[in-house]
Amino acid sequence: MTQNRQQQQKQDQASTKRQPKTWFITGSSRGFGRIWAQAALERGDKVAATARNIQALAHLKEKYGQQVLTLILDVTQPDQIKAAVKAAFDYFGQVDIIINNAGYGLVGTVEESDPKDIRRLYETNIMGPIQVIQEVMPYLRKQGSGHILGVSSGLGHLAYPLIGYYCSSKWAFEAIHESLAKEIKAFGIKVTIIEPGAYQTEFGSPGSIQQTTFMDIYAPLRQQVITQLSTMEQGNPHVTPAAVFAVVDSPLPPLRMNLGSGNLPEVKAAYKERMDLWEEWATISNSVQS
Repeated sequence: MTQNRQQQQKQDQASTKRQPKTWFITGSSRGFGRIWAQAALERGDKVAATARNIQALAHLKEKYGQQVLTLILDVTQPDQIKAAVKAAFDYFGQVDIIINNAGYGLVGTVEESDPKDIRRLYETNIMGPIQVIQEVMPYLRKQGSGHILGVSSGLGHLAYPLIGYYCSSKWAFEAIHESLAKEIKAFGIKVTIIEPGAYQTEFGSPGSIQQTTFMDIYAPLRQQVITQLSTMEQGNPHVTPAAVFAVVDSPLPPLRMNLGSGNLPEVKAAYKERMDLWEEWATISNSVQS
């Protein structure tokens, strides 16, 4: 029997033995949230799908019936978070996977961006996921298991002009989830940070991105960045569920998981540049150690 055939048999056996899982997903009405919710349902899992507009989830309820629970959830509203989490655990009894996926982008230079827009971005991209985590933790700790997936970005390690505030929200998101992983490991709860690269999702749509009032002085830079971003190779988001399933079905899931082939080379280059710079200035840095 060939090695490939043996591996396929092992995968088939694992699939046969796999117990259905229950998911809680924020931002299920579009993009990765929608794709992963539907893929999980298609493989026989159960899903608590949440969105600000519950009507956007009606198709899931019509197709999957009691297998899915659709819930209204704006992650900037603590009362809605509490109610949605309680409803999911009451309905299913146990939830195995929590996906913090809701978020959006802000386009504008550091100087241009309105502080109100920056705070609103952080409320959704940072405070929202934190409050979801804080709300689900007592349930997960009580059941003695669970897997929290935070949807970050390759930009959780990089910073581009014009989207610096979005990048900063993902840097914070990464640090929070990395700390969380160390804090809750003893409870049998796992954490994975999913880091998608560029994909053909609705992320650039008006509902997923906000633009500030632009200043003419930054027009050349803005055009340069827009041109650069428009030429980036974008992946097909509909093939990503296989990677997410590999993570949630693994007994030893990774802390971080890139989606797509573009992230790793870019992140490697960024860290090399940082390491080289730190090394260049190491003599002065070390000289001020008391």
